[in-house]
Amino acid sequence: MNSRQRRGIVLLVISAVCAIAAFAGVLAVIGDARSEVGSKVTAYRLTKDVPAYESVTAAQVKKVQIPKRWLPGTAVHSLSEVTGKIAATELKSGSLLQTDMVADRPALQAGQMEIAIMIDAETGVAGKIRPGDKVNIFATFAGRKDTDPDISQIIVTSAQVIDVGEIKAFDSNSDSTRVADQGVPITFALDAANAQRVAYAESFAKHVRLALVAPGDTTVPSPRDRTYTLAGDGVTS
Repeated sequence: MNSRQRRGIVLLVISAVCAIAAFAGVLAVIGDARSEVGSKVTAYRLTKDVPAYESVTAAQVKKVQIPKRWLPGTAVHSLSEVTGKIAATELKSGSLLQTDMVADRPALQAGQMEIAIMIDAETGVAGKIRPGDKVNIFATFAGRKDTDPDISQIIVTSAQVIDVGEIKAFDSNSDSTRVADQGVPITFALDAANAQRVAYAESFAKHVRLALVAPGDTTVPSPRDRTYTLAGDGVTS
């Protein structure tokens, strides 16, 4: 074996050693990355926007695998965690679904019943009143006779809202006294007496309006303040 052959063999050996060292380095880096990333777990990412107070469904999310150490503690790992719940705020597509993004849907209590009525969109209720809110319900009635004054009454106080629908057109009715063309279906949880009052107002009142009650406010309007006529206002200019 001449000197040239010996040099060739030495270079081959050196190349092989370098290749092995490089491969070992790559394996070490991969092992390091795996140890830092850790195990992966199931999470869910939104594929569509979810309006506030709408249900979150399987059609609006996709399952993803994300390293456990990178997930917040509130991440949803199973759709059963959000079944029957609604979006607490508007949720954007691409967001990682978390338990604090949803809330329980308001439920009926013993002795309550659901009743839904259409509220004029022009009253400003659209987009401001949400499920779980409490409202006072006002109704304005025309006088029984031409000489009788119109009267405004608070017919229900602190009515619990359990659902707010989409704005839609009122059913056309030649006998209707409504001025507005569109309304919002609002569903309340009420006892029998208050449900009767609301049903009566929707049928016979000129207008039915809602006033949002501040969260935690338990103040009840006095009997004197629950009925109003312009003649009996007592305010002098």
